[in-house]
Amino acid sequence: MAATRTPRTDPSPSSRLRSSRGCPIQLEVIELIGEIVARYHQEYEEAASRHGLTGAQARVLGLLSLGPLPMRQVAQRLKCEPSNVTGIVDRLEARDLVERQPSPGDRRVKVAAATEEGRRIARALRESLDFAREPLAGLSQEERVAFRDMLRRMLGTDVGAG
Repeated sequence: MAATRTPRTDPSPSSRLRSSRGCPIQLEVIELIGEIVARYHQEYEEAASRHGLTGAQARVLGLLSLGPLPMRQVAQRLKCEPSNVTGIVDRLEARDLVERQPSPGDRRVKVAAATEEGRRIARALRESLDFAREPLAGLSQEERVAFRDMLRRMLGTDVGAG
C-alpha cells in the first residue's frame, strides 16, 4: 500500500522565491528599497561632510560611538577589508575622534574606541539625519514596530529583540 503525501502548506523559502520572480509588487518593493538606500546614503554623506568626514569615516565613528570594538570586528560589521578600517581609524585618530586601546580580555588585541569628541560628533550626525526620521514620524508606534519587525525578518534577524 503506497503512502499518500500530504501537500506542504508552508512552501520553502526557495520555492516562494521562484514563484515570486517577476511579481510586479516584489519588483516595486525592490525599487523602493533601492531608492531609500540611495537617499539615506546621500544624506549621510552630506551630514558627514558637514563635520569634515567621509561617509566611511562617519560610519566607523558611528559604530565605535556605541562602544569599543576590535578592528577586525569593525571590518566585519561594515563589510569591508580590515586594511581599510585601519586607514580610516588612523585618520580618525589623527583628529582625536578615535583612540586605540588594548583589549581588556587580550592585551595583544587592539580595540578602537570613540573619544568624547568622537561620540559628540557621532550623536550630532545621528540627530541630523532627518530623511529616515521624518517619514517614520507619520507612522503610528504600532506601524513602526511592524515595519521594524518586517525589516528584521527580511534580514533574518531576531524579531523579538528590542
